[in-house]
Amino acid sequence: MKLGAYTACLHDKPLEEALGILRDLGLTSAEINSGGFLATPHLPVEDILASESARAQYLATFERFGITLTALNCNGNPLHPDPEVREKHSNDLRRSIELAGLLGIKTVITMSGLPGTDPDGKRPSWTVIPWDSVYKETLDYQWDEVAVPFWKEIQELAAEHDVNVAIEMHPHNLVFNPATMKRLVELTTPEDGTTHVGAEMDPSHLFWQHIDPVRAIEDLGPLVFFAAAKDTLIHETAAVNGVLDDRFEWIPADQNPTGLGGHYTVTRWPEVPGWSFVAVGRGHDVDFWARFLTAVHKVDPDMAVNIEHEDATFGQVEGLKFAADNLLAAAEQAGLH
Repeated sequence: MKLGAYTACLHDKPLEEALGILRDLGLTSAEINSGGFLATPHLPVEDILASESARAQYLATFERFGITLTALNCNGNPLHPDPEVREKHSNDLRRSIELAGLLGIKTVITMSGLPGTDPDGKRPSWTVIPWDSVYKETLDYQWDEVAVPFWKEIQELAAEHDVNVAIEMHPHNLVFNPATMKRLVELTTPEDGTTHVGAEMDPSHLFWQHIDPVRAIEDLGPLVFFAAAKDTLIHETAAVNGVLDDRFEWIPADQNPTGLGGHYTVTRWPEVPGWSFVAVGRGHDVDFWARFLTAVHKVDPDMAVNIEHEDATFGQVEGLKFAADNLLAAAEQAGLH
């Protein structure tokens, strides 16, 4: 099992400096952004597409630092009803699969995406409790007319390049839990029964849905293709308002909010939310992470687990170090390191 990190949190540093940081933290795996929501500062896309020697040179950089490039990350919304976003994110995903094939990388990480409510819808719409038939009509359209045709295409492309596409089960997407993950696989797997679409097991998005990540791994079994290490802390305020919270605010344009495609940007979290993303060990102790790594190892002993650092209370390297120390301690406790 390789333990590493997603380098998006080090986007302002050159690739070699970022890899040096991972090495010095005792990590041996790296995940690099290849498009979607974020830019590609650590991936010379055009060079890799054009030149075999450029590909060899790129991979040699990782080898010099004792790091294995285990995945490309192309999180975005490839089903967005706004064509400006949809075309970029879906094309970035297709290109990422091609890039992974050329580099000999087996995994591309992404999200399932979320369409609008109907063919004329202009904004994505997340429907999760279709008690009123209008919401069931929405879900049927989103799945049958948008998601399934697109993901059948991605399934074929991934098979062509011998790449697995690992979907992060992320709320505000059609696939957000094991049941929806299995539904997508069932609806898109070819007749030979071989799927190249499965799950990236990121426990942080499961915690706040009150899903036990270990039981989710056991439920999905071989459909777990990859894993992330990101924690979630449920705050005391959740006892009053729960974990569904709409108190986000606009970030003024002069503060340069991060773009998400088209004219869309991130917004500001509530001052005291019901939950927060935190570094590994701040939401759940080393005992949990040892059980998590053990469950992942049972699915695939060679699976990589990469830290995704989004804890706003830490700086870049400080947060990675905190997470790496706890993840490595968990691996040691589980007898996997």
